[in-house]
Amino acid sequence: MTKTAFIFPGESSHSVGMMSTMADDFSIVASIFDEASEVLNYDLWSVTAHGPESELNKAEIKKPAMLVSGVAAWRVWQNQGGAMPDFFAGHGVGEYTALVASGVIQFTDAVSIVAKRGQFMQEATPVGGGAMACVEGLEDKVMRDLCSKVENGEVVSCANYNAPGLVVISGNKAAVGEACQLAEQAGALDITLLSVDIPSHCLLMQTAAVKIQEALWSVHFSDSSIPVIQNADVRAYHDAEQIREALARQLWQPIRWTETILFLVDAGVNRFIECGPVGVLADFNRRIAPQSIVHELTGQLSLNQALHVENRDE
Repeated sequence: MTKTAFIFPGESSHSVGMMSTMADDFSIVASIFDEASEVLNYDLWSVTAHGPESELNKAEIKKPAMLVSGVAAWRVWQNQGGAMPDFFAGHGVGEYTALVASGVIQFTDAVSIVAKRGQFMQEATPVGGGAMACVEGLEDKVMRDLCSKVENGEVVSCANYNAPGLVVISGNKAAVGEACQLAEQAGALDITLLSVDIPSHCLLMQTAAVKIQEALWSVHFSDSSIPVIQNADVRAYHDAEQIREALARQLWQPIRWTETILFLVDAGVNRFIECGPVGVLADFNRRIAPQSIVHELTGQLSLNQALHVENRDE
């Protein structure tokens, strides 16, 4: 029996024009962006489709853009008669998209909260003071040990466990640089500094976490019969207070994506469908669970390609 999980990416896969192909073939994409724009009081589709890139890169804009892109792809699936999955999960801000798709949070509430989340994160550290880097080729424990060796009074830690041997570190700029040097000496295959200045999922985001948890109390949470596996604890919560608390902790604790996918596989999931701009999580999943079926329902798919994903009976 096939069990399916829908997964939603975070901000790392954003780019100008990222939903244009899907929007050309499915009018619902534009309508969802219009709905979000009313909440945000600016034209989110114009920035997403046309830029400029410097504007889309602002935290308070790119995070809602990612949320809305994922929801748009999910609504395309629904409108074409796609079945409900057995599980949902999202990477970073994609966790909010998963909660919208599952019916736990209303779409317009999520748009507002995610925009505030970006603002709070930007305010948590001075511009240019933080950094993130992707390190490939070293085990998780090795990366944790390397980060702990950086003793300069600053913060650096593992932020994203994306796949085996693929870890993102986050913290103060100088500390991240020092940890990268240690990783290179330890034999890392590749080290890439990410084009961000907000050090997500580390202790520097604790002040933002307090603010977002307070904001989440203004949002109504509904019950859902479909579990959403949350980043902070690799488990699904049904109690609204626990969901709020886990969403807040997600800002300063690591995203445990490898564990999330392995949890879903152990629960019987053998098909994953990614909804978002491009197939970033699909690539991670192929490394984590190569035996699983992975589909990408993304903003770059044409009508025929999207329908092919939706109508396949694996």
